[in-house]
Amino acid sequence: MTEFTPIASTTGGILIGLAAMLLIAWEGRIAGISGIASRLLPPYADGAFPSRLGFVLGVVAAPLIYLMASGNEVLQTVSSNLSLMAIAGLLVGFGSVYGSGCTSGHGVCGLSRLSMRSLLATVTFMTTAFVTVFIVRHVLGD
Repeated sequence: MTEFTPIASTTGGILIGLAAMLLIAWEGRIAGISGIASRLLPPYADGAFPSRLGFVLGVVAAPLIYLMASGNEVLQTVSSNLSLMAIAGLLVGFGSVYGSGCTSGHGVCGLSRLSMRSLLATVTFMTTAFVTVFIVRHVLGD
């Protein structure tokens, strides 16, 4: 069972929104993680490599900063089934490319800009997530 954490969830949402707002204000870019991460690889089309690297390093460093500030580890449950993880990773990568963005780009930034494409993408991946969780928990019993 997942814990109900309204204060932590609201705080996290505010910080994600603030980061997205600052990125678009300072860099003129949408805070889509898949786009930012993919543009860390050559060829470099612009001079934004340092800000992209800083953004990704911030995402990686956030749990460490949380640990130092609170003394609590970030608990993350991940499947030990490597085949399942590989398939899931490939599907997420394919979906990000095929959908022209990821959950953060469409769900956070696209919806806040009232993008119809982002609304359709968000409805699609949320529906897929709900169906997947239902199948895994209630049909497969994992």
